[in-house]
Amino acid sequence: MSRHHTSGTCRTTISKLGVKLGKNTILRDINFILNCGELTALIGPNGAGKTTLLKALLGEYPHTGTVTFHTPEGKLRKLRIGYVPQKINTEQNSPVTVYDLFAAFLSSRPVFFGKKQDLARTIAAQLALFDVAQHLDSRLCDLSGGELQRVMLALAVYPVPELLILDEPAAGIDRNGLVVLYRQLAKLKKEQDITILLVSHDLPLVREHADQVILLDKTILARGTAEEVLSSRAFRDTFTYFAQSGVR
Repeated sequence: MSRHHTSGTCRTTISKLGVKLGKNTILRDINFILNCGELTALIGPNGAGKTTLLKALLGEYPHTGTVTFHTPEGKLRKLRIGYVPQKINTEQNSPVTVYDLFAAFLSSRPVFFGKKQDLARTIAAQLALFDVAQHLDSRLCDLSGGELQRVMLALAVYPVPELLILDEPAAGIDRNGLVVLYRQLAKLKKEQDITILLVSHDLPLVREHADQVILLDKTILARGTAEEVLSSRAFRDTFTYFAQSGVR
């Protein structure tokens, strides 16, 4: 069931965030708000700092500025984050199964002791939310890109986070898989009130699904609805090469 909150109170606020690696300024003066129950798409050219921003939010890169989370009641609390990386490396013919992956995160019991039935039921129920319960015992290396992405999504939202971060979730997924993925993201927004922040280069999908779009190139160049950002002068100037190459 969806959580109910006063509009605008449940939010993550990023204020004056900056990242330096050595003497290089990667990000500067990053300010935006992520409202609960909304999907924000982060777009920008290669080298704009999109993945760096995600890693700063995850705590993997030191940064200046602040990241604060207000609960639906308006109280400050530590932010719980779920994360799906751009690429998951799986070794060919590796025996690691979907169950093994989940069990490594959810249980202190070594997986070589065998399957624990109550844990297997819990994992299968979580996988079922993303239409991949049939792969409980499948090897990770045998899954398609879309199937693996949905398995990782199921893991990232157990337990339910306030913020779900996805780095290029469309990578390696066919169009049918993308339709399923975005349908599931919409369901998470509506039913769990999760805030979703994703990096995407797929502008048609951004236009269709994003509640907010942020155009980034070291700093924020434009922010607003998809229509506002994709029709802005900043977007046209930044993505001139798309138009010149015939990509829309």
